[in-house]
Amino acid sequence: MDDIPHANRGYRRLFTDDGLTVGIGFPLTGTRESTPAVDEEMRLARHAEAVGFDGLWARDVPTYWPRFGDAGGAFDAWPLLSHAAAHTESIALGTSSVILPLRHPVHLAKTAASVDRLSDGRLVVGIASGDRDPEYPAFGVDPDERGRAFRERVAAMRTIWRESFPTVEGDWGALDGDLDVLPKPTSETLPLFPTGNARQSTEWIAEHGDGWLFYHLPESTLETYLETWRELAGDKPFAIAVRVDLADDPSAEPEPIHLGYHAGVEWVRDYFCDLQTAGVDHVIVGLQGTDPADTMTAFANGVLDAL
Repeated sequence: MDDIPHANRGYRRLFTDDGLTVGIGFPLTGTRESTPAVDEEMRLARHAEAVGFDGLWARDVPTYWPRFGDAGGAFDAWPLLSHAAAHTESIALGTSSVILPLRHPVHLAKTAASVDRLSDGRLVVGIASGDRDPEYPAFGVDPDERGRAFRERVAAMRTIWRESFPTVEGDWGALDGDLDVLPKPTSETLPLFPTGNARQSTEWIAEHGDGWLFYHLPESTLETYLETWRELAGDKPFAIAVRVDLADDPSAEPEPIHLGYHAGVEWVRDYFCDLQTAGVDHVIVGLQGTDPADTMTAFANGVLDAL
């Protein structure tokens, strides 16, 4: 893996082995429509690392839209991940996902490289085109230009990370070689994971992404996506996000919830083993439960130990 330009410490934690790794998404307290208690979030982050989760993932939700019903944990992803880096030791840190059309690539490149350096190379960057309609006019962005803006920013960030005094331009502005952007990341370029379709073709994602992050998919649909991905991208990782609400009865059969399942830990264990067999490389699990620490421990003992 030493010859992979984006194989920083976080990428190696998630994708070194052939088996499935599992991360968990902020807010760990489950507080989605207000601001969570940061001390409790960090206590739970340390607990997630201790019981065996491989990644902590923070969402980029610039504004709170009540109609959407989810503030994403309220905190900006970058300082949250920096804070998490200071309270953990080895767990990977990820964004799921940065809304590229709403962000300036110079700021993004500098901020992401800073978090990567401050965490000793643990950052993996999920990137997206966005899905909250009112945010685009708030940032003065034409939503119809999301696809092009996404591609421009990927190219700009790659250039800024790889080159000293880079030359690159786009609708965001230009660098003409007189200015450098520091720091550079711990690897040649940071691992970038387009999320969903990101208004791109699968061929573009396979060529320009370092992996693909998708949402929960029905089993037959997932098999089709994985088959296409392997044909186009070879061994590049495929990751999904799944919500899990553990039932009190460990043998309870699954009931669908939004983007996941309510089920007993025995069924959830089998489901994650099936994901591993199918070729999924990483799952970001959104755990639901009245006691987050106990739920993490139950999931770790019942599922992670079986992978």
